[in-house]
Amino acid sequence: MEELEKAEADHQSLQATLATKDRDLSELAKSVGDIQRAGQECQRKMADQLRGAEEQASAAEGHLTQCREDLSARERSARDLEEALAESREACAAREVEVADLRRELAESRGESAQSEAQLAAERDRRAEAEAREDAERLEREATVVKLEARLGEQSAAERRLRESTEELRRALEERIRAKEEEERARLAEVGDLKEAIAVLEAREASMKQSLSEQQSTLDESREEEMGRLKGKIADLKERLETQIRIVLDESVVTKAKVKELEETIRDLREERKRMHNIIQELRGNVRVFARIRPFVSDDGKQGDGDESPTPFVSEEGEDIITVTKPNDPNRRQKFSLDRVFPFSAGQEDVFGEVSEFVQSALDGYNVCLLSYGQTGSGKTHTMLGTGTSDMRGIIPRSIEQIAIHKVQMEEDGWNFSIEVSCLEIHKETIRDLLRQDPKQEKKHDIQEAKDGRRTVTNLTVKSIDICDHRAVQAVLTLAAKRRTTSSTDMNATSSRSHSVFTLNMTAKHRTKNQKVRGTLNLVDLAGSERLDRSNVRGQQAKESVSINQSLSSLADVFNAIAQKSSHVPFRNSKLTHLLHPALSGDGKTLMIVNISPTAESVQESLCSLRFASKVNKCELGKAKRSIEEVNVSGATRGNLGSKGGVASRNVRRKL
Repeated sequence: MEELEKAEADHQSLQATLATKDRDLSELAKSVGDIQRAGQECQRKMADQLRGAEEQASAAEGHLTQCREDLSARERSARDLEEALAESREACAAREVEVADLRRELAESRGESAQSEAQLAAERDRRAEAEAREDAERLEREATVVKLEARLGEQSAAERRLRESTEELRRALEERIRAKEEEERARLAEVGDLKEAIAVLEAREASMKQSLSEQQSTLDESREEEMGRLKGKIADLKERLETQIRIVLDESVVTKAKVKELEETIRDLREERKRMHNIIQELRGNVRVFARIRPFVSDDGKQGDGDESPTPFVSEEGEDIITVTKPNDPNRRQKFSLDRVFPFSAGQEDVFGEVSEFVQSALDGYNVCLLSYGQTGSGKTHTMLGTGTSDMRGIIPRSIEQIAIHKVQMEEDGWNFSIEVSCLEIHKETIRDLLRQDPKQEKKHDIQEAKDGRRTVTNLTVKSIDICDHRAVQAVLTLAAKRRTTSSTDMNATSSRSHSVFTLNMTAKHRTKNQKVRGTLNLVDLAGSERLDRSNVRGQQAKESVSINQSLSSLADVFNAIAQKSSHVPFRNSKLTHLLHPALSGDGKTLMIVNISPTAESVQESLCSLRFASKVNKCELGKAKRSIEEVNVSGATRGNLGSKGGVASRNVRRKL
């Protein structure tokens, strides 16, 4: 029973399995049909593709045939190209030879071009120098014309005074002639009386002739005796002359000794001259103030008719009085008393004649400062530098000439003289080196104080030059003037926008006397004070004007403190006063030249400048110190400060 159930169960499972297999078989048959249909489709596609491939093959065979024909044609072209390439290579080789020749010619052309450019640059430099010389000559001619016009003005005034004095003299002569006529009439009356007296005298003459003839014989005898005495005297004089000749011959032996003694006397006299010069300087004051009135120039314009000269509102009265007249009140005149006043007709030589005393003080070993002060356009740079190389050259070139002459004299007396120069400008409280080698490279500069009180500027170009070499000196001055900051304003076409300081440090050593003398000469061309409403500057120039006026105010503060004998003098308020501290203090000597414009528009600025000049003129720096150092034979410096073999310097204050 169990087996039957088991068999039925197995039978049912087999039927189920069989049904499953039938379903699978039907699905398989369906799939086989699909595969057959797909195979037929594939066969159809393959037949189509085969037909297409056969068509493509036939087309390819045709194309291949065409390619073979093209290939043969291209092979023929390649052979032709190879032949052409060979010909091109030959031509290229020839071209390379030509290129090499062209390169060589190009190199030669470049060399010639470089030479031409060098020649062109030299020609440009020569042309620039010629233009600079032409400008300098033009400025010198203009300055000469201005000077001549000023002198013609003075001459016309002198002619007017001469005509007036001639008229007065004519009237006086007429009065004297009338008096002489009256005297002549009186003398004619006397002539009648004299004729009678002559008749009496003629009678007396006759009697005297008779007496003279009697005395003639007596005179002949006395004359022979006198001749004998004279011959004796002549013989005596001959003997005395021969004696003097022998004495002179004997004295010629000692002539060289006398010459040497005279040379020593000359040197002593030079030292005495220096001593007396410094005494005179101290009596005059170690701070001196000069005023210089510039003449009218073309920019000042004319007044009234074209031929009528402008009216000056600043004039001199004598050598030390300057007067300012206000245009709106001609009767109101203000006078200022200074050490020296130069009229507008005074030339550069006249000014330097007074300034040369301070240059001599620097040569004698003092610290000297010359300042050119005034409003813009008043002639400060003309006074300091001038133009050209003749009469219009200013204080700086003339000072160098004086130093060169002194150098020759010093070397003749056994001194070794050397000089170093530097030039800087202070532009908006920034120091700029005007002698730097590279104009585009500017370094930072600071003012430092040495142990001996001297001021030095860091990174500043200092040149040792032969002061007798005119070309080297002129090159330095030209370079400094070229690099100085200038611009054009309504008051001045070439207005200086900075303070220029040209410094000469001089050293003289004498090995026999074991002395070294050091002097310093600071030649300062100050920037001009200006009012913004007159100069009409804007932007950067306005900032420059403000900086210039502040710096000049600091200079005024220093002189005011010195005049009031204040315990604190504000030297450090500006770079200018800080740098010039040694010369503006008790150790130095200072000269300020105040330049004045004579025009009506500049009266207010002229009054301000002269008021400041009067304050400076009241300053007393005290007794200046001469810088002398004792040196041993080897050239090392020594002093009396107890140093052992070291270097010690001292400032010797001489009692003059």
